[in-house]
Amino acid sequence: MLNGRSWDDWIADYAESHRNRWNRLTHAFGIPMIVVAIALGLLSVFVAGLWPWGLGLFVVGWALQFIGHAIEGKPPEFFKDWRFLLVGTRWWWKKVTGRV
Repeated sequence: MLNGRSWDDWIADYAESHRNRWNRLTHAFGIPMIVVAIALGLLSVFVAGLWPWGLGLFVVGWALQFIGHAIEGKPPEFFKDWRFLLVGTRWWWKKVTGRV
């Protein structure tokens, strides 16, 4: 799935389009919002009333992503390769845990 590249290679490519501090800030909030939204969407199958929260988080999270890229002046990496959707989450996790 990684095309013979390491996670570090993917994250380095991802980081190239995320140099602006405002873009990084929007991603610091937007990425976890999207992840939580997906979890809420899955849980909403079993728990009534969660889907509006999940939908709201999903929309706002993606809006933050695109606002950040508009500020950065670069398109999102997933426009080039869908796997960057997964890399973005890994990049965020490394930032939060202090590994980047």
